[in-house]
Amino acid sequence: MLVHGFTQSGGAWGPVGDALGRDHAVIAVDAPGHGRSHTVRADLWQGADLLAQAGGPGAWLGYSMGGRLCLHVALAHPEVVERLVVVSATGGIDDPGERAARRADDEDVARRVERDGLEEFVRWWLGRPLFATLPAEVAAVEHRLGGSAAGLAHSLRLAGPGNQEPLWGRLGTLEMPVLVVAGALDPPYVARAERLARCIGPNASLAVIGGAGHACHLERPDAFLQTVRPFLVT
Repeated sequence: MLVHGFTQSGGAWGPVGDALGRDHAVIAVDAPGHGRSHTVRADLWQGADLLAQAGGPGAWLGYSMGGRLCLHVALAHPEVVERLVVVSATGGIDDPGERAARRADDEDVARRVERDGLEEFVRWWLGRPLFATLPAEVAAVEHRLGGSAAGLAHSLRLAGPGNQEPLWGRLGTLEMPVLVVAGALDPPYVARAERLARCIGPNASLAVIGGAGHACHLERPDAFLQTVRPFLVT
């Protein structure tokens, strides 16, 4: 099961999805509010329920927003998650004040996409500092334009980081093997990855992809696959 990040769709996995599809049965979903699921309205727990119905048991791989969704699937439906790969994700914002501030920022971004429309918003989104190391030719823009502005706005309001309850205290209950991945050029998410691995405990391992940022699987797909493949077949 491959679960993409915000603004993307199931076709956005690029060489990683192609390579995994050569020797795995791959289901690359369109998450709630995205792509062909742009009319689906779901928060993270509801999204986890929907995703669990769509696939598994098997290995789950989630990037950014998709990583947060996969953590919710693993907690709510561990029977469908045999192995978990979480890429550039977080267990949530601890401080209520910081979480409220992020919720307000998510609302501002939701209003922007409603105001500007999908194509202009995606250009703005990919211009943010978070994606400074992501080359335009691998950004898979075509797989970000198949949904709707309304779908992305609802995704932010329902499943954005500002509306995510912190999961840190629950992560130690995960019993499946977990691989936590981040790009070395994305220090905030390296720190979050380190914390995720600590909180999950001895069944978690950490991998940092050198020379890559937030979208490390798109920026350095070969290095990413060299890290993930052994974990999937161990």
